[in-house]
Amino acid sequence: MRTLNIILLGAPGVGKGTYTEILSKKYKIPHISSGDLLREAIEKRTKIGKKAKKYVNEGELAPDEIVTQLIKERLEKEDCKRGFLLDGFPRTVVQAKTIEKLKKIDKVLNFVASEEVIMDRLSGRRICKECGAIFHVRNVPPKVEGICDKCGGELYQREDETPEVIRIRMQEYEKKTKPLVDYYRKKGLLANIDANPPIEEVEKVISQCNREISKIRKSEGKSFFTESCFKAWHPFSSE
Repeated sequence: MRTLNIILLGAPGVGKGTYTEILSKKYKIPHISSGDLLREAIEKRTKIGKKAKKYVNEGELAPDEIVTQLIKERLEKEDCKRGFLLDGFPRTVVQAKTIEKLKKIDKVLNFVASEEVIMDRLSGRRICKECGAIFHVRNVPPKVEGICDKCGGELYQREDETPEVIRIRMQEYEKKTKPLVDYYRKKGLLANIDANPPIEEVEKVISQCNREISKIRKSEGKSFFTESCFKAWHPFSSE
């Protein structure tokens, strides 16, 4: 069966986490976050995690070779044979070329939303100090203000999610990611996804993703999906 090796791009707060969770369950392929892999390696005190911790403790980004090694090891696992949803890596054209040496990339979903939408999502986000669960003061509020529904931990707002800092983060993201977006566009892999719809209309975003994923072709030029397969997998099929 043809694999679905998909890279996800999108500014902080665009909603990738929500969309990826749905896509991962629907297509039965893992969501791989470079940030999660890095944190896990540090927590487990693996050899590569110890190396990464030195940089993280000093407030620096882990070098490419460390993150690349983590990604490489993760992509070699059994659950990635049918495909994967890669989030947070690559961030540069150099990293993109490195990934291509490990796996053939089938599609790049670039989630795009307005500054106003992203500002609202991030400034209203609250995170549990204990389990990391994410809430939103308006869209996904906790049952008790300031308390996590899942574990009872305290919710907090990240220092980098105030309006002033968010605006700077967005500008930095656009500047750093533009070459990568251009790179994938020229390769014919990029698909822009309108991520402006609110959470209660998440199906509008997911249906765009499904349409783009359905365009992935087998090497011999045949469609990856048969009509019946697409209807079975499509989360909003009428049948």
